[in-house]
Amino acid sequence: MSTFRRSSLMLLGLLAVSACATRPPASEPEALSEYQANNDPIEPFNRAMYAVNDGLDTVLLRPAAKAYQFVVPQPVRTGVRNVLANLRTPVIAANDILQGEPDRLLVTVGRFMINTTFGLGGIFDVAGAAGMPGHTEDFGQTFARWGVGEGPYLFVPLIGPSNPRDLVGYGAGVAADPLTWILADSGNTAENIGWARLGLTVLDTREGLLDTLDSVKATSLDPYATLRSAYRQSRNQQIRNSGELPSRAGPLRGTGEGGSAPVVDVGTGASTLQPR
Repeated sequence: MSTFRRSSLMLLGLLAVSACATRPPASEPEALSEYQANNDPIEPFNRAMYAVNDGLDTVLLRPAAKAYQFVVPQPVRTGVRNVLANLRTPVIAANDILQGEPDRLLVTVGRFMINTTFGLGGIFDVAGAAGMPGHTEDFGQTFARWGVGEGPYLFVPLIGPSNPRDLVGYGAGVAADPLTWILADSGNTAENIGWARLGLTVLDTREGLLDTLDSVKATSLDPYATLRSAYRQSRNQQIRNSGELPSRAGPLRGTGEGGSAPVVDVGTGASTLQPR
């Protein structure tokens, strides 16, 4: 690791430690209960990272998502979302296996085969229209099912609300995705395809959260706290529902990453953030 990277990591660590929220004394039971419920011991640091992310979103991500929404017709955007979700099948299937869910695995594999063939590479959700809605799983959910604790709340610029368990799960999902390795070892053209996939995933996710995030910023007195609460409630709900097959009422609307963001009806309150 370079000296610059080591120094940067040490600086971030020192900043995080120095920015710890003060734990209320036992003599203030209500404040202590709220502190424990928030699970945000480095709240000042997380709020600083939220401010950084909000700045990046204001000048870059939201304008790009608005332009994408304006230029690209809804049917095309839906097709892009379907393809991105279809490409996440190997990761979803791996987590179905690791969670010991053979029924969900059959649905995952069946959807992939149907949508890849009859849905023209996943552009059309033929399986969902036929009564086989999709579901999303990630390694953060799997680790939770295995009994791994979430750890303290974290806010990571460009990634958003998270925690140590979900960050490790995110990395595991990238490593477990066959396309990560196929595209990385196949020359410049394939590498460019990988970057295009990442860019489309970011655009699709942010576009799906335009209305909810705008609503939170417009109506919430503390958007940071609203997003934190919504994220944690949403993740807990996703973990509890990991073993349940989705309703036949309709297909799941998720992000290209194969997961849902938290909903305020935010995208990632009131409380569960999901793309619309």
